[in-house]
This record gives sequence, C-alpha cells and structure tokens, in this order.
Amino acid sequence: MELPKTQKELLENLETLIAQTYIVEKEFKELKNILNGVIEFLPQALWVIDENGEIILQNSKTKNFDFIPNDGEIEINEKYFLIQSSYIKNKKIISATDITEQKRNERLIAMGQMAAHLAHEIRNPIASVNIYLSLLRKKCPQNEILNEMKSSLLRVERIIKSTLLFSKGINLKKEKFQTSKLFNEVNDIVKYYPHTKQIKIIYPKKDIEIQGDFDLLLLVFQNLIINAIDAIEEDEIEKGIIEIIYKKDNFHNFIIMDNAKDFENTKILFEPFKSTKTKGHGLGLALSKEIINKHNGIIDLCKEKKGFIIKLPNK
Repeated sequence: MELPKTQKELLENLETLIAQTYIVEKEFKELKNILNGVIEFLPQALWVIDENGEIILQNSKTKNFDFIPNDGEIEINEKYFLIQSSYIKNKKIISATDITEQKRNERLIAMGQMAAHLAHEIRNPIASVNIYLSLLRKKCPQNEILNEMKSSLLRVERIIKSTLLFSKGINLKKEKFQTSKLFNEVNDIVKYYPHTKQIKIIYPKKDIEIQGDFDLLLLVFQNLIINAIDAIEEDEIEKGIIEIIYKKDNFHNFIIMDNAKDFENTKILFEPFKSTKTKGHGLGLALSKEIINKHNGIIDLCKEKKGFIIKLPNK
C-alpha cells in the first residue's frame, strides 16, 4: 500500500536527516583526529582537564610525568620544564615546555663569565712566575723540582687558555702546514706533563699537509693525548700506550687511542664543565669539539677501539 504524500515526504526528510547525521558524524571524527594529530604534533606536553578535574585529552609527551604539574618551573629526571595553564570556558589547558637547553645555556654563560674573570686574574701572576722559573731552570737545568714546577705551570696555562677560548669564542686563522710540525710541537708540550707510569706515544709516520688553525689544532691533539695520559695513570695497568693513526678517505682521519679502561660516562664527555677524570676541569673535550666543528670537521668516540676520531676536511 502506497504511503500518503505527507508521510512519504516525512520519511524522505527523515532519511535525508539520517544521511546528513552520518556525514556530520564522519566530519566530526575527522576533525577530532586532526585535533588529536595537532595536539600530538606540539612540542609541549599538553593536558585538557574538565571542571571535575578529569583529563579528557592529553598527548603522548605527558607520559614523562607521573602527576599533573602546577604552574612554574620544575625539574624531572635532569630535565627542566616550564608549566603554564589557561582556561577556555570551563576547560583547563596545561602545557609543559622543555626548557632544559635554555637553562643549560644560562648556566654555561654564567659559569663561562666567572671562569673568564678568574682566568684573567690568574694569567698575569702565572706569567711572572713562568719568567722567574725559566731563569732558575737555566741555572739549574737538571733540577727535578723546577721541572715539576714547569709541568704544573704548563697545566695551569692550558686551563687558562681553554677557559678564555671557550668564553670569548673561536676565530680560525687557517694556514697550510705539515702534520710532522704539528706532532713535534705536541710532543714537546706533553713530554713535560707529569705522569708516574711508563707511557709510549706513537705518532703517525706519514707526513701530510693539512689546512687549519695550527695553534687550535695543536690544542686539540694536546688535550686528547693528555686525557689519555690521565686515563692510563688512573688505570691499574703498568705500562701505557697512546697511538695516533692516520687514515684518508673523504676526510683526514686521525684516531687517538690508548690502552686504558673505557670511559665511564660517554654522555657527558663533550659537556662543558663536566669531567669523568679526577683532575679534569671539564673544558678540554668541549673546546676540542668546538674547534673541530669550526673546521667543518667531526670529533667523536672511536667505535673500533677506546679513543677518539677526528675528521678534518681534506680540501
């Protein structure tokens, strides 16, 4: 039996309404997925909380938190977060922004300024002591106490130079030079560095020409060899070997390795003012990395043996 016209129109309208409802529901789901995607894409951890204090929406970055934080700065697992909140109608939105790098930079700037001031204050009296010591060593060249004092002064001068370079920034003065000249000067410096064990240092036999800042690269290799000497001194081995191996591919590769125990904490090796050594000042590797980066090179841990690899452009 055919329906009356009014009932037929009502049924058609109802079917149209149901179809539109499905379309609206589909669009709502798509919009919700887009919203969830946007929230997940945000660099901050984000919570949306209703008037009853229940979480109705959050992204995966909130899994780093065991609680819903209040406004302000907090520290969790050696990371710093800035917590901010706002309201949209009766919903509370809380965000947690990672400011670890910002806090680290602020701390490094403050420490660098203080260290630079101390280095300036120490530099002049150290220079005077060095002059008097040189005069004494000319009169008593074989005096072991004077030689030990010279070694200690060289260590202080190296720390001062590293501190000032780190605080002022690095400007390269590139030139072409032979690696034999570089390693001869490195050897002249490190032979005064005090150590109690028998340590053999093996330099590359092949003499090649490279381009870079001679003084800064001298400081890098000096730092790495002295680090190796310290590692051997702190180890239980009786004799130490430090070897620099040269290989060439797209880079000039210098591998500096030693036979001491492996590094205890590789995560902080290149962090300024952090050291894994008992007598380290925490600037040697950080400064070395900055110097090599300025040369458009790479410095990293050697994967094959215990030590470091330096990659310098060969053009």
